[in-house]
Amino acid sequence: MTDDRPNAWRRTIRQRALIAGVALAVWSTAIEARLVYLQVVRHDDILAMADKQQRRTIEAPAKRGEIRDRHNRVLAYSVDVDSVYAVPSEIADPKQAARDLCRALDACSAGDRAELERRLDRKAAFTFVERFVSAAVSDRIRALDMQGVGLMKESRRFYPNRELAGHVLGYVGTDNVGLGGLEAAYNKMILGAPGKVLVQTDARGRAFNRVERLPTTGATLELTIDEQLQYIVERELAAGVQHHKAAGGTAVMMDPSTGEILAMASYPTFNPNVFREADADERRNRAVQDLYEPGSTFKIVTASAAMEEGVIKPTDMVNTDPGFITIGARRIDDTHRYGVVTFADAIVKSSNVGAIKVGWDVGANRLDTYVRRFGFGRPVSSDFPGESPGIVWDPAKLDRSALASVSMGYQVGVTPLQMVTATAAVANGGIRVKPRIVRAVVRDGVRTPTEIAEEHRVISARTAAELTTIMEEVVTIGTAKGFAQVEGFSVAGKTGTAQKLVNRVYSHSEYNVSFTGFVPSRKPAFALVVVVDTPRNGFYYGASVAGPIFKTIADAALRHLGVPPTVFPAPPVVVDRRAQAAPLPGVPMVVTVDDAGGRAMPDLVGLSAREALRRMARLGVSLRMQGTGTVVAQYPEAGQTVAVGGSCTIMLDRGTGRGRGSTGNAP
Repeated sequence: MTDDRPNAWRRTIRQRALIAGVALAVWSTAIEARLVYLQVVRHDDILAMADKQQRRTIEAPAKRGEIRDRHNRVLAYSVDVDSVYAVPSEIADPKQAARDLCRALDACSAGDRAELERRLDRKAAFTFVERFVSAAVSDRIRALDMQGVGLMKESRRFYPNRELAGHVLGYVGTDNVGLGGLEAAYNKMILGAPGKVLVQTDARGRAFNRVERLPTTGATLELTIDEQLQYIVERELAAGVQHHKAAGGTAVMMDPSTGEILAMASYPTFNPNVFREADADERRNRAVQDLYEPGSTFKIVTASAAMEEGVIKPTDMVNTDPGFITIGARRIDDTHRYGVVTFADAIVKSSNVGAIKVGWDVGANRLDTYVRRFGFGRPVSSDFPGESPGIVWDPAKLDRSALASVSMGYQVGVTPLQMVTATAAVANGGIRVKPRIVRAVVRDGVRTPTEIAEEHRVISARTAAELTTIMEEVVTIGTAKGFAQVEGFSVAGKTGTAQKLVNRVYSHSEYNVSFTGFVPSRKPAFALVVVVDTPRNGFYYGASVAGPIFKTIADAALRHLGVPPTVFPAPPVVVDRRAQAAPLPGVPMVVTVDDAGGRAMPDLVGLSAREALRRMARLGVSLRMQGTGTVVAQYPEAGQTVAVGGSCTIMLDRGTGRGRGSTGNAP
């Protein structure tokens, strides 16, 4: 019998070799397929993953440009401050490192240390330990000489005047992005280009190289704000609001000829260096964000529409008896019973009845036209992205009662910025100028002025001059008498007292009170509005609350600007409408004459009031008198044209010391 065991053994060897060969072939094929997949199909993805693991890029915030006032005084700038960073992959003992770092930092609680230890225990290439540290902390961190911990320069915003113009400037967050005010509105322009920090690590995540590219500085903003005027306005507004125990207030000062905002203040205020310590109410810019019903200051618009449309003249009579008016079940009262008065006196005394009756004659559509011409119902400036457009009703929805409300400044929502813009239009002769607060942009040493503000004529120069005369009398003999007069200067203004809506009902204890005006009245240096929210010390009228604030601001501002006194203000100049030259903002008030012509003014200087009245009556011209004694100045001047049915203003004084025919300003 033959032994077959050697053959069986050889067959087994061959089978095992075959299996091993097949397995090796399959394994080799799999490896090759995997390599092809990784090196060809996934090549780009894996390369990106490796690059991401070995190279970390941290963006260094850009350095923001400065913000300066109109006289090149710095209001906001950026400083280089140390921030503490760590490379956790280089830290051998995260717990000990967190303990040492906490001792070096100014404030580090147990919870902070635990959080820091958690961040240091990760195998990350970069993490911030503390941003914007003091010089003392920087010195202590350097003294640690800790592996994996270092300092890097970051840009931090600083406001040297603390609260001054805080609402205008805004504030900047930790990531160097503007979060409010001009810092947010012009963020891209101010920000500049960020830098970069490149950290390279090995396969184990250990950093071995660091490359830094410094950020560049952004553009500098030059504002129309005057730092000193801003200080004056903020100081007097705060004092007034605190004295009257009010909820808040705002004031806006504007150059009526250019639209430049000279000062803009809100109270309560905040320090943008530590903006997180203030609440939203304190950070709110009331001048552009808050809406209020203006009350009687809005009668400027009603009067402008009525006079411009020929509905009524200042000398026409209005019957305000019996001191109230009823509209259905609604009753609207005047403060006093004025009886039959001229339309001018109705505005001077702030008669609601007079304004309503004239508003009815103007009508909803025509009144709405002037409301919108003056800039209400839409944002008036592009420098304030958060500006409220206000509330203006569709004239088709204004019934008799609603029209009465609008005529006296209710059922319309305005911002203080809109109100001062409308006031400035009267001040400069009837032209609405677009407000602006950025005067120029400076980039790489090149100063580029901003575009000239838009101009729109809203009323004729004649209407503006007549309304100016009425607003002067508001201050001298009307509702603001004794409250808003500035010694040595002629002031034109209007008071406003409006009940606030509380739970959809007009309150009898909460009011928005205001005063708007311009000074000197015949060649204004500025227009100014003051609004006080809910005074609570017993006084709640615009005259007695906002008027004195206006007065103290104006008095200090005029001295700062070096404006000479106008004890005997020059009357408005009279020109013919047919003249080609258009009136420009900033020149003395202009009054036009109808194309039909009129009569030459006689010389009234030196006459008694009675004789002047007799002569003008013969010409069919009404006479308005200021002061007592003999005539020392007249408007229009002798020889100039006055329309039949028009009016003339004379100024009287008991002892003049002035030559006959003089109409210039006295020192």
